[in-house]
Amino acid sequence: MTGKVVGYVRVSSFEQNPERQLEGLQVDKLFTEKISGKNTHRPQLKALLDFVREGDTVIVHSLDRLARNLDDLRNLVQTLTGRSVRVQFVKEGLIFTGEDSPMSNLLLSVMGAFAEFERSLIRERQQEGISIAKKKGAYKGRKPSLTTAQVAALKARSDEPKAKLAREFGVSRETIYQYLKN
Repeated sequence: MTGKVVGYVRVSSFEQNPERQLEGLQVDKLFTEKISGKNTHRPQLKALLDFVREGDTVIVHSLDRLARNLDDLRNLVQTLTGRSVRVQFVKEGLIFTGEDSPMSNLLLSVMGAFAEFERSLIRERQQEGISIAKKKGAYKGRKPSLTTAQVAALKARSDEPKAKLAREFGVSRETIYQYLKN
């Protein structure tokens, strides 16, 4: 095997530990992302795609760590293997080189579909749990970003630059726009 061994690690939240994903594996370069898989803007994945060259191997813990859904997974694997970059998934024990058999491509599709299905089930159970908690009065939703007094002060200063207001109130510009809209 020639080229570099490049690792990609993604965790959905800052509380999760990314180190366990490629533990014990030797990589020349590691790209670590702390972002939800559903997010289409993944800077470290883009950096990895820009970095890898022909002959490199990309190692990922599992299919669901690389892609948001089956289409995304197949597209990423095809993009990489089309550039003569090997893709290895540790958990599933799968390696893709671009010269894969129909069986390998079937496995990629089936395993990717199962990962997408599992994510859908998790989301569904989460929504069911929230619904039950709301009925019991235990779930009030997310805490407001600004207090009533802050909202009043914000509305009084609505003609000021939104970026400045966002910095002062410690929230995003989108949050400022949402409060001013109501």
